[in-house]
Amino acid sequence: MDDTHDYAKLIKRGQPDFIEIKGVTYNGDGPGKDKMTMKSVPWHPEVVAFGKSILEYEGLSDDYELACEHEHSLIILLARKSFYDKEKHEWRTHIDYSRYIELVESGEWRTKTSLDYACSTPSWALSGSPEKGFDPKDTRVYRKKKDKSAAVGDLAEGTSANTGAAGGA
Repeated sequence: MDDTHDYAKLIKRGQPDFIEIKGVTYNGDGPGKDKMTMKSVPWHPEVVAFGKSILEYEGLSDDYELACEHEHSLIILLARKSFYDKEKHEWRTHIDYSRYIELVESGEWRTKTSLDYACSTPSWALSGSPEKGFDPKDTRVYRKKKDKSAAVGDLAEGTSANTGAAGGA
């Protein structure tokens, strides 16, 4: 993990609220003999270790913490500690869309920050939770067939796992 210090410098410079670290994003089969395979994909503990190692540089652990994870998608979310509500003992990494729309329509968004429309992170999405980011209301499907593409009609409307988490975790 030689490049973690460079990532930390970039984060220190940009000061984002959230940093989503994703273990893999399929980019298609490009030209050339060197194809990326599943052998190149890190395991979830490696993604977590990478995220934690970034926090060791540039004093980032003073401002950021590993807040969320989604093991199945190989995603973790580093969040500014200001998104942790110390009184309620909860992370606020999700988006309150009603509040966001209200701020936009009223014009108040110009004087607000993302903290003004953040809402509680579900316990199942928190780093270290037994669910490891998998919403217990969803049904996890394990497939064994070779062709993993979805046939027309396989996905019902509203079955997307993206339910409004900032950073996707």
